[in-house]
Amino acid sequence: MKVHLREWRRRRLLSQRDLAKKAKVGLSTVVRVEKEGYRPTMRTLRKLAKALDVEPDQLVDWGDEA
Repeated sequence: MKVHLREWRRRRLLSQRDLAKKAKVGLSTVVRVEKEGYRPTMRTLRKLAKALDVEPDQLVDWGDEA
């Protein structure tokens, strides 16, 4: 599973801090999700997707896990 959060955040011209505030998650959560290998919960993924105005599946490349 790869999360494409950084790409979408940059497309929306948001800083990590702005996204965290908009999604109502901690800044450290955004930082961790943008790092490779961290797997956010579905709840967090939905919050981030809503803040970016995308569907959760647009943020995630499920690879072999789907």
